[in-house]
Amino acid sequence: MYNTYKFINTFEQYEELLSISDIEERRDYFRYNMMSPFKDMWNLINVPIKAKQENGYDVLMATKMLGYADISNDKQIQLGLSLLKENNAYVVAENTIKTCIEKANKAGLKVNADEIKFGMYVANPDKLKLQQGYTGFGGIPGFITVNIYPNDYNLSKIPAVIAHEFHHNIRFSYFDWDHGNVTVGDYIVIEGLADSFAKELYGTEQLGPWVTSIERDDLEYSIYVIGEALNIKGFSEVSSYMFGDEIAKHEGYKPVGLSFGAGYAVGDEVVQSFMKKNNKTIYETTLISSNEIINGSELFSL
Repeated sequence: MYNTYKFINTFEQYEELLSISDIEERRDYFRYNMMSPFKDMWNLINVPIKAKQENGYDVLMATKMLGYADISNDKQIQLGLSLLKENNAYVVAENTIKTCIEKANKAGLKVNADEIKFGMYVANPDKLKLQQGYTGFGGIPGFITVNIYPNDYNLSKIPAVIAHEFHHNIRFSYFDWDHGNVTVGDYIVIEGLADSFAKELYGTEQLGPWVTSIERDDLEYSIYVIGEALNIKGFSEVSSYMFGDEIAKHEGYKPVGLSFGAGYAVGDEVVQSFMKKNNKTIYETTLISSNEIINGSELFSL
């Protein structure tokens, strides 16, 4: 029943990366050493380790788009790395993963993977300005990554973001993630569950700005807009509702009149409302379909 985990020592890998002066060698080191533990994850989301053509789409481009520090930016990497080390980020992360596994297993939930691989990477704070310099990915069971440029706001929130991504690992062990057919309704529930799990373990104040930065009247408006769009499908369309206009414009999605993180905040509201009205724990709710959670939340039926 018990999940095992493997920590990738990215701190050592970054030290090695910084010691390579030739840019082509450095790129290859990043591709074939730093990203190889996550090769299966990249394959599943159709990101090649190396592009077939020069400057084509591969892990170097994908990680840059996801907000990782550019591997040629020595200063950014060195600074980010020293702050993570000073703050014992890896000890914190390892304790968090252990806690998440214990809590989930105790509730009879398990990640559908032989082991959970975890890696922490230095982020580019300019790319992740709205997210306050940190984000993560946990959409494929068995893999969790966090990219962070440490600051006073996000350092204390490392456990909550790991718990959030860990919950995606759990949810997708029981429900399939169909990238092309995901609806707005599915997506808000997925994120609402992840934040509710993080909240259960670490408290509301540790949640990220994608949930906490929205004002109450803006949230009410977002509930109305998203309530009208629950069945919209397609990743770029759905992303506009999840991330809000600022990110939509930047990524080339169509803006729909929502603030940053609106879909996350609405998702959190939906899941919390469902749990209260139906007297369910986050662990029980994890195994319930998104339609049932949406209907049972009664948030959109007013």
